[in-house]
Amino acid sequence: MSISRAFVLRHRRLAAQVAAVAAASLLLSACYVVPMQPAPGAPVQSPAAASVVPADAPVTFNARMYPANELAAKYGTVQGTVTNDMHGRGIFSASIRGESYSGEATRSPGSSRSGIANASGSRGGWMKCSYQMNSATLGTGQCELDNGARFSMHLGG
Repeated sequence: MSISRAFVLRHRRLAAQVAAVAAASLLLSACYVVPMQPAPGAPVQSPAAASVVPADAPVTFNARMYPANELAAKYGTVQGTVTNDMHGRGIFSASIRGESYSGEATRSPGSSRSGIANASGSRGGWMKCSYQMNSATLGTGQCELDNGARFSMHLGG
């Protein structure tokens, strides 16, 4: 075998190896390695600890309002939501016969459980509610629309 032929074969082999490494790199570029066991002395975090929600994170729950007089009976049961910021305030919203009501809920001064909520409607109506919380996300109350329709309200669940 001549020197030039040996030189060509060696370079072909080297080129094939470089191509194989490049192909492997390309194929593995979207992959990553996840260790099955942590290195000795490394901190260990349980999967449950990674998904813990802070105690003061806002919580959204349902507000269900049931008719309490004849005026409210024509509306039937009304669904709404309350987003509690866990610091005595919240955002209250409901939709009644196509009118969207949105407003604020606040705890009464000196109380950790009772409060009021007021909302204005997209068509000029308004709603006022009073409530009593049994826990951070469960409570009861009463709501009244500007036309006198009254509802019994259940929060949470």
